[in-house]
Amino acid sequence: MKSPRILTAMCGSFCTFAQVMPQLERLAQEGYALRGCMSRIAADTDTRFGAAQHWRNRLEEVTGGPIITTVVQAEPLGPKNMADLMLIAPCTGNTLARLAAGITDGPVTMAAKSLLRGGRPVVIALSTNDGLGASAANIGRLLNTRNYYFVPFRQDDPIAKPNSLQADFTQLLPTIQAALEGRQLQPLLCR
Repeated sequence: MKSPRILTAMCGSFCTFAQVMPQLERLAQEGYALRGCMSRIAADTDTRFGAAQHWRNRLEEVTGGPIITTVVQAEPLGPKNMADLMLIAPCTGNTLARLAAGITDGPVTMAAKSLLRGGRPVVIALSTNDGLGASAANIGRLLNTRNYYFVPFRQDDPIAKPNSLQADFTQLLPTIQAALEGRQLQPLLCR
């Protein structure tokens, strides 16, 4: 049986990149065919968590090829049947809001739209400081939208950042497996 092809996209939650990369490596080791995509912010911004070029290079190493960084590159993914599933890890509140509103003005949101129009699953691994604030409505909207699946998540710092939510990135693989079967991995809320 052919290995599922996963488009893996990274958005600008820079503090989680070091947590996400080992999980992407695990997917590659499990035999999944990976292709990379980055939001413009993730692809172009140097931060205290690393230079943009470093993270672009790491994603290209893990996925084995050039990454998608433009709307034009992302648009044909669905119509040309180039991926079986999209993983957005990390997915920021900004990207979450754009997905919930149907805004496709960047490579990640366009890629999601492209795959969704063919009925393919999109897996979201949240990392947002306002998950229990402004982003809560968008989480609810996408939980109730067909073909969106969430990696189980939790409050990552309930005392200092009570509205902040972060996916349990170690749950990427089981969430992807469940999404490919058309089901949401449970429990959705972790401790």
